[in-house]
Amino acid sequence: MSTENQELEKLNRGVGIIIGSVIVLLAALIVLIFQTGENDSSELDFKQTAVSDEQPSIYWRPVKLNKIEDDRKFNQIFYGHELIVNTAEYLGPKGKVAQISNGLNCQNCHLDGGTKVFGNNYGSVASLYPKFRARSGTIEDLPKRINDCFERSLNGKALKKNSPEMQAMVAYITYIGSNVPKGKIGAGSGLKELPLLNRAASPSSGKLIYEEKCASCHQSNGQGIKNGYGDAYVYPPLWGEHSFNDAAGLHRLTNMARFVKYNMPLGADHENPQLSDEEAWDVSAYIISQKRPHIDTPGDWPDVSKKPMDHPFGPYADGFSEQQHKFGPYTAMVKKK
Repeated sequence: MSTENQELEKLNRGVGIIIGSVIVLLAALIVLIFQTGENDSSELDFKQTAVSDEQPSIYWRPVKLNKIEDDRKFNQIFYGHELIVNTAEYLGPKGKVAQISNGLNCQNCHLDGGTKVFGNNYGSVASLYPKFRARSGTIEDLPKRINDCFERSLNGKALKKNSPEMQAMVAYITYIGSNVPKGKIGAGSGLKELPLLNRAASPSSGKLIYEEKCASCHQSNGQGIKNGYGDAYVYPPLWGEHSFNDAAGLHRLTNMARFVKYNMPLGADHENPQLSDEEAWDVSAYIISQKRPHIDTPGDWPDVSKKPMDHPFGPYADGFSEQQHKFGPYTAMVKKK
């Protein structure tokens, strides 16, 4: 073979190697694109997240999911996790299982799938239910509590108690909180307490705070931002027809203020809040002063004297006005009780 032909053969081999490498890289890139395009709460991520947190803490941590040996049990609990993280995908206006809620996800209120410390988490839910609730005047079980959220926070319809979706959510909440003894409250559960103001919270001051620190995610009109498919929210609406209704727990000022103080804006937590106490109260007052869906709840608070001090609708057993119950100040109410 001539030198010229040998060089040509080497060149052809080199080109072939380059083309082969490019094909391999393209194939890997395609796989990567499809993998990263999947739901963040894939089963693999779910398992890895569940076993990766080894740091000791004085606060409640969810039971690790790698302890589940039974595949059937794991699949049910994983489905419950999916329903809480991606509620709209399954049960929202375009839900693939049913269309019974407003497009919010449970974890919009119960952060990180209900596991964030003082993020309105599920740490002590399983340990405290069933329990008597003054709002209904009855002993409620966990499915009833979940359906309260569907009917109020998700402004939707109740799930059937024996449905696979209800059973999965009950299984998930029960499992991750199974390390809290029955009747006890895990440290860091629910919401962190916030000192009361000695004045009424101001919606007008809160509007300025909202525009500065909240509107970039939730938008100036409070309607949030949807994902690219338009079937769920990246940042949820805080008022309007697609937000929680006026019977939801976050429509109470003390609940909203505690939630906001230790979790908002994005990146804040109970150890690193980004808002002052007054900012949290005022911006919360602004949010709950906006229009949202209304539902009639004639069965709520059969004993009026048991109403929380910040319940925004009368009648009341004390002499304070509806306006003061909604926005405070609450110090006189606490003293009177």
